Amino acid sequence: MGKPVIRFKGYEDDWEQRKLLGCIEKITDFRGRTPKKLGMDWSESGYLALSALNVKDGYIDFSQDVHYGDQALYEKWMNGNELHEGQVLFTTEAPMGNVAQVPDNKRYILSQRTIAFDVKEDIITENFLATLLRSPVVFNTLTSLSSGGTAKGVSQKSLAGVDVQIPVDLKEQTLLADYFQSLDHLITLHQRKCEQTKTLKKYMLQNMFPQDGEKVPAIRFEGFTDDWEQRKLGDLTERVTRKNQDLVSELPLTISAQYGLIDQNEFFDKRVASKDVSGYYLIKNGEFAYNKSTSSDAPWGAIKRLDRYENGVLSTLYIVFSIKDNVPIDSDFLVSYYSTNLWHKGIHEIAAEGARNHGLLNIAPSDFFETKLMVPQDIEEQRKIGKYFAQLDTLITLHQRKCEDLQKLKKFMLQNMFA
Repeated sequence: MGKPVIRFKGYEDDWEQRKLLGCIEKITDFRGRTPKKLGMDWSESGYLALSALNVKDGYIDFSQDVHYGDQALYEKWMNGNELHEGQVLFTTEAPMGNVAQVPDNKRYILSQRTIAFDVKEDIITENFLATLLRSPVVFNTLTSLSSGGTAKGVSQKSLAGVDVQIPVDLKEQTLLADYFQSLDHLITLHQRKCEQTKTLKKYMLQNMFPQDGEKVPAIRFEGFTDDWEQRKLGDLTERVTRKNQDLVSELPLTISAQYGLIDQNEFFDKRVASKDVSGYYLIKNGEFAYNKSTSSDAPWGAIKRLDRYENGVLSTLYIVFSIKDNVPIDSDFLVSYYSTNLWHKGIHEIAAEGARNHGLLNIAPSDFFETKLMVPQDIEEQRKIGKYFAQLDTLITLHQRKCEDLQKLKKFMLQNMFA
């Protein structure tokens, strides 16, 4: 008997301890069953088979490991054990411990490494069971009981040894399940909005900049009609080679990564370069950096602006540059331009004249500044473009951060709302 740390108002009774399988009316388990063993085969269409690869953490992924069975296979396989909406599914191995619920009353085939629970409705609700199985206390118990090497698995015999604590009052179970379903809904909502915004950004990056051989983009802000002009990077920016000799070595040691120039300490959760960095380049907020030695996996590297810190230090392998004084180029426009693939063509042409050594492509700074950009002649058009993509990036970051905050909240509540 016990009580969780955090409870809904009005509920004070102890939770009761039960055997997990004592809450279950029936387990549907077709472990090892395959069409071949039934003398049949999968079909091009029909009833969707739900395997362990389809059952994710809280939802069904209909894009993974898709197989279908026809009417004859469905009847022979399921044999009267139809799944119903809300029924709890649990993956027994590869992966072990994923929990989801049947999304609707369409008929599904219960396939590899997935079992379905029918609950004793007077003891536990389906929604609460799904939430309970995803709580740390139960998941850790299942993990400790699992067997196998790299592919951990849980048998029905193991499940029989699992004790759980549940509220006696079904209304409290419903409140708990509804709360976590609401959190999941919010997380999914922000994930979806984040992906939608990323898709929009990708589309606009392809259409708000002139394509190869063009002088105007397909999509443009109203009021701008002039052709864009080709400019050398060296006409717009200048190289920065100031060293870190007079500054403390505790400055953020930044790295060029997918998300921009960020502190190695944050990225790796430890300081990677412990050596003296006094000879490194000092980069200031608003300046750009390009790693001229890039791997064959990312042969053209990335150009990023330092936004998150006032100062940082970079290895001399980087090319650091800033916008020249009194040059009509908008910094945010340059950030958005280097998010496109357009500049790759220019650097590819220059690099093609060089040579690859051991999978690394080295570009001399003098050649790097010969790369060409297509730029609006009107600085206001540049600013509008730069501001538009900066706003999209802000939205993406907002949804990502909201997702992370909700996931932390969910983790905390899962640890504290179960006895």
